[in-house]
Formats: sequence, C-alpha cells, structure tokens
Amino acid sequence: MPFFDPAILQSGQYHDWLVQGLILSLQLTAVSFAFALPFGALVALMRTASFAPLQVLGSAIVEGIRNVPLLAHLLFWYFAFPELLPDGAREFLYANNPEAVCAVIALALYSGVHMAEDIRSGIRAVPPSQLEAARSLGLGRLAAVRLVLLPQAFRAATPPLLSQTVNLWKDTSVATVIGAAEMMYQAARVETASFRSVEAFTFATLAYLTVSLLISFAAHLFQRRYPVRPA
Repeated sequence: MPFFDPAILQSGQYHDWLVQGLILSLQLTAVSFAFALPFGALVALMRTASFAPLQVLGSAIVEGIRNVPLLAHLLFWYFAFPELLPDGAREFLYANNPEAVCAVIALALYSGVHMAEDIRSGIRAVPPSQLEAARSLGLGRLAAVRLVLLPQAFRAATPPLLSQTVNLWKDTSVATVIGAAEMMYQAARVETASFRSVEAFTFATLAYLTVSLLISFAAHLFQRRYPVRPA
C-alpha cells in the first residue's frame, strides 16, 4: 500500500477548490454590496429630488439597468467594456483578475438599482416634518439629508435591503459564465475532474442555503429589535 494515497490527495484538492470558490463568492458579495449600497442611496436621492432633471436621470438609471438581465450585464462588462478602454487601462484590467472585477461592476450596478427602490421607499416613509425641523435648527439641506433623512430611511429600508443582499449572494453564481472562479465554477470543475456530482453540487447548494438563511435570520432579528412603526 503506497504511503500517499492519490485518491485522498485528490479529494483534498477538490475540497480546496470548493472552499476557494466559497471564499470568492463571499468576497464578490461583500465588495459588490460595498459599492451597491452607496450607489443605490445616490440614485434614491436623485429619484426623490425636487429638481426634475435629477428625477428623470435617476429613473433612467433604474429602468435602464433593472430591465436588462443580469447575464447580459455580465457579458457586456466582460466582453464589450474592456474594448472601450484605452490600451493601458485595458492591459491593467486584464492583469488584475478581470473576471472578478467585471462581475463586481455588474453585480453592484444591478443590485444597486434594486436597493435604490428600497431606499426610496424608506425616504418616503420619513415624515417631511423631519427635514423641516432639521432645517429650522440651522442645518443645510445636504447636512439635513445626511444626518436626519438618510439614517431614518436606512432604518426603515433595512429589512428589504437585507433581502436584496440575499439576492446579491445568490446572483454571484451567474459570474461562472465569464469564468470567475466562484462556487458554481469550482463545483463544476470538481464534477468534471472527478465525476463527483453529488458531493460537489450538494456542497454548493448547502453553502448557498446556509448563507442565505443567515442573512434572512439577521433581517428577522433586526425587524424584531427595530420594528418599523407608522409615521
């Protein structure tokens, strides 16, 4: 019997692939969320602005992004967008994991416009008297929005925003089509190399389910701790 069993070594390698895919999926979710949330807040403020051109621009951004499938966004940012860049910027992109970068751009924009609608609902839930009171205390409009309006709007919008985070987590699986080595990519890689379909895709399924349930549980705890009361 050989001292090193090749089957055991390969099994460990397959496990490493799946764990690496899980880590990349979590990273894609976290980085995309970090860009999507402020982008969504900006678009929501544009849509609720009193300046009509800003409202039109905000609506155009939302409708233009959310009415195109995520897969089309991914393919555009991965295949078409680099061709629009100067040579130096394109070479820099290709040298720095372009699959992950383009996946983050597509996921952040796509999730951001959906978050914008949730934040807009939160803004509309804040009584106008709150801004009026802030202005009467001497705050400028931007300071009143930043210190008074947005904190209350985010609190009201947190449960739907967490639901959008679940969607963002699950949407990372689409990045496999452009070769991002996330969890579904690695599960398919293990299946191809070992024909262990049950183990590979069970791991991926349980990982998606576990993280989704954890985020949903966080939303449930938040709703119990901070129930949204009618204004």
